[in-house]
Amino acid sequence: MQQAVETKPSPLERQLKVAVPVAQLEADIAQRIKQLARTVKMQGFRPGKVPLKMVERHYGFQVRQEALSDSVQRLFAEAVRSQNYRVAGMPRFEPVQAGADATAFEFQAVFEVYPEITMGELAERKVTRPVTEVSDKDVEATIETLRKQRATYERVARGAANGDLVNIDFAGTVDGAPFEGGSGQNFTVVLGEGRMLPAFEAALLGLAEGAQKSFPIVFPEDYVEHLKGKTAEFAVKVNQVAEPRLAEVNADFARSLGVEDGDVSRMRNEIRQNIEREVRKRIQARVKEQVMEGLVGSATFEVPRSLIEAETARMHEAAVADLKSRGMTSQNIELPADLFADRARHRVTLGLLVADIVRKNELAARADQVRKVIEEHAESFEQPAEMVRWFYTQPERMGEVEAVVMEDNVVEWSLARMKVEDKPTAFEELMGTKKA
Repeated sequence: MQQAVETKPSPLERQLKVAVPVAQLEADIAQRIKQLARTVKMQGFRPGKVPLKMVERHYGFQVRQEALSDSVQRLFAEAVRSQNYRVAGMPRFEPVQAGADATAFEFQAVFEVYPEITMGELAERKVTRPVTEVSDKDVEATIETLRKQRATYERVARGAANGDLVNIDFAGTVDGAPFEGGSGQNFTVVLGEGRMLPAFEAALLGLAEGAQKSFPIVFPEDYVEHLKGKTAEFAVKVNQVAEPRLAEVNADFARSLGVEDGDVSRMRNEIRQNIEREVRKRIQARVKEQVMEGLVGSATFEVPRSLIEAETARMHEAAVADLKSRGMTSQNIELPADLFADRARHRVTLGLLVADIVRKNELAARADQVRKVIEEHAESFEQPAEMVRWFYTQPERMGEVEAVVMEDNVVEWSLARMKVEDKPTAFEELMGTKKA
């Protein structure tokens, strides 16, 4: 085998020439044909009795391509090992022109290698860690939300108010013409939930059953492209107004939340535990985001183009599949791959950083850490032990957990080197429910 390092078009790109001797390739092909002849089936011949020439005539091209591909791949792997290259992405093999009397088939392998990552001084990076205490008030507010989610509605003859469920018929036009999504029959909306534009909901306040009203709405600048900034005229008829009846906080309510014996005190304790678990997750997520951004800002390295392209394609395929699952057809989906390029670059950058830090600092996921994460996740299910056992039978899920644990190890390692400032944070602010 011959190998030679060629030019380096970019800091990470490498080129190797590999040569497969003709004699060696022909011997390999002959051996494969003999092995194939032992099992191949052809009409008029018993298995294993088909003449070699017939086997070669029918399968020779396919066998030759497979033999050549396998040889090139094997020789490339040997060359990579001898040069201690860490190959990133898939190599591209290009045949090299040779004369008719050449004694070898030459290929040039073009590939990228993983970058050498240089980490800056992490002590200059600052992380703000939220500190949030769950109070009785927060528990009661959560219970109130749960009551609203389980509310029943009773028809009333008064004008609509915030919290009421209103059933309407509506039709909208822009410049006198109807537009997609601008009309509906027996459409229900709970006023104050923000499902509709604020101005639309405000126009319904005070309207009783049977009332009709026309009013203009100016679509905001961040609305859908063909409507943003335009003025629509809406005509609305109110079919029904119903006010909420909230569930009593009693044993039946507790049972509806999974507390089998209906103990209200136990229900409150479980709600508090769930809230505290969610608070910890939110805090961890905020800290992790800051740490990862700090690592990206501190590191200097080139990102392999092949990895970015592969991640871009993967994200594009996932987005298209998601849209198809929602009922869209291929003809209606216009998603240029470039839309995902920046996010793909960011993901690859973080992935390389995390992997490098894990490798250099021995931060791989330990079995006890993986077990702890799985058990914590299983706590929110009715049968935690069954969920834990299920995880351990799913290699893909186990891989995801191990990746999370490694990232958590990197976060902990980084926090020990960064400036960490604890900041008291209101529960509503952390949960994103604070009213403006």
